[in-house]
Amino acid sequence: MNKYRSHNCFELTESDSGKKVLLSGWLHRKRDHGNLLFIDLRDHFGITQCVIENNNKYFKLLENLKPESVLSIFGKVAEREKGTENKDLKTGKIEIDIENVEILSEANELPMPVFGEQDYPEDIRLKYRFLDLRRNQMHNNIILRSKVISFIRNEMTKLDFLEFQTPILTSSSPEGARDFLVPSRLNPGKFYALPQAPQQFKQLIMVSGFDKYFQIAPCFRDEDARADRSPGEFYQLDIEMSFVEQENIFEVVEKLMISLFKNFSQKKLMHEKFPRISYEEAMLKYGSDKPDLRNPLLIYDVTNIFLKEDVTFEIFKKLVNSGSKVRCIVTKKTKDKPRSFFDNIDKWAKEQGSSGLAYFTLEKNKIISAKGSVGKFFKEDALKEIMQITKAEVGDSIFFTCGKLDVVEKISALARDKIANDLNLIDDSKFAFCWIVDYPMFEVDDQTKKIQFSHNPFSMPQGDTKNINFDKPLEIKAYQYDIVCNGIELSSGAIRNHSPELMYKLFLIAGYDKKQVEEKFSGMINALSYGAPPHGGIAPGIDRIVMLLANEKNIREVTLFPLNQNAQDLLMGAPSEVDEKQLKELSLKIDKKINS
Repeated sequence: MNKYRSHNCFELTESDSGKKVLLSGWLHRKRDHGNLLFIDLRDHFGITQCVIENNNKYFKLLENLKPESVLSIFGKVAEREKGTENKDLKTGKIEIDIENVEILSEANELPMPVFGEQDYPEDIRLKYRFLDLRRNQMHNNIILRSKVISFIRNEMTKLDFLEFQTPILTSSSPEGARDFLVPSRLNPGKFYALPQAPQQFKQLIMVSGFDKYFQIAPCFRDEDARADRSPGEFYQLDIEMSFVEQENIFEVVEKLMISLFKNFSQKKLMHEKFPRISYEEAMLKYGSDKPDLRNPLLIYDVTNIFLKEDVTFEIFKKLVNSGSKVRCIVTKKTKDKPRSFFDNIDKWAKEQGSSGLAYFTLEKNKIISAKGSVGKFFKEDALKEIMQITKAEVGDSIFFTCGKLDVVEKISALARDKIANDLNLIDDSKFAFCWIVDYPMFEVDDQTKKIQFSHNPFSMPQGDTKNINFDKPLEIKAYQYDIVCNGIELSSGAIRNHSPELMYKLFLIAGYDKKQVEEKFSGMINALSYGAPPHGGIAPGIDRIVMLLANEKNIREVTLFPLNQNAQDLLMGAPSEVDEKQLKELSLKIDKKINS
């Protein structure tokens, strides 16, 4: 026994009855019965009930003590009376008869309760994160995170990967998000960048002759927050391998994910072999490159139907003739749904910025007909053709959306999720993984209309590299891939481009000349010129993995000290101003106009 405890608050059972014990922890909750005071004492491990009679000299002290004060309790283990046991606690059959108490740290009035799991405003939770982390669910989430990381490390080591640490202070490079910049005192006017990812370094490790590398890597991106994305920093399992093809990467990651998710969750895996879905197919069938495969609904393209003479829905016909696309979603056996079901979905679509969702239900008397908001505009032949394309049957309903390709993909993807949730079609007891493959190498920026890399600029294009048609860059596909689970992208990866000359040509398409490439990626370009192996990798997000395993909807629920939506640390007060002396040392000056 040390001076604070002989046991923790999770381990005592009825077999310890009669023992004198010393426990320490937080005053979780108390219940005053007049002559008896019951105290729930909590530590990292669990809770033990303690009881004190009103004739004990410490009774008044405990009676007036605020919740979350820290104390040591000495007493005897006793079995609880029959009928008073707490079956939800391991220690629920015993209690401690208090003999002596020492107050180790007295708490102030709490800004938020620790007992219970009630919702509290995020700004309060983040400002008092140390209290928030005492709450049972948050505490368990962080423990889970630690165990997941340990498990990953062990599994990667078993697979003969070596763990290395790459630099935090590095150079700025165009990797898709804004850099966090760090001014250099010794090199005035110059800046380090915090790494968005260890991309160049992981490739340099392969060029250095190592075969397989991993790292639990901190990454820093100055981007806006989302439910599945933390502003500022996040962690990823960074992986790189030499002399591999795409399938070799998939094999390693699938083995790891299957083992990881089976070990830390009771949910079932929909697929032991993760489906491969091309980017093109994903955008057509699901409207998104991160589809939730638990959702059985599919999206179909029926644009050509609206060019037929026996379809008289003029609004869509005019849009189609001007280049718009029509996508539809079939809902099985929904003919008996009330009108409100269809109207609510249409209303929801308008709230998303769409013109709404047209719909009809398939019926058959003597002939096939359609009933609903736009059913009268379709003759039987057109309906049969739609049924053939979509595999719809009599009694099914079909929702339609029309617009420019990017708009129609977005609204149909959202509608697919909305309708599936309304119909309770998503099985939350499963994990559905898939690979999205065959990404286009380039895309057109919506604002600038310039060609840019669609994913990782260091990816290897598919096919015979000697015969790539650089005059048609939008047709070039890359060995780029995403792993997705339950509609959440866990990671992007790629087989890397290990040819300097090919890299120059690809970067030129994206608007970077040879000089710019050499300035931005001097270390990598130089290294690739001295014999580089074919290599590839991926970097699944640790935060997102834990979020899925913890069954949380927001990534901040599995992060120790996250920033808020405005990228502020409310607990530590970051970002903060610095004094003139520090600025002068860094050769920096603040423009007062910016701050005013």
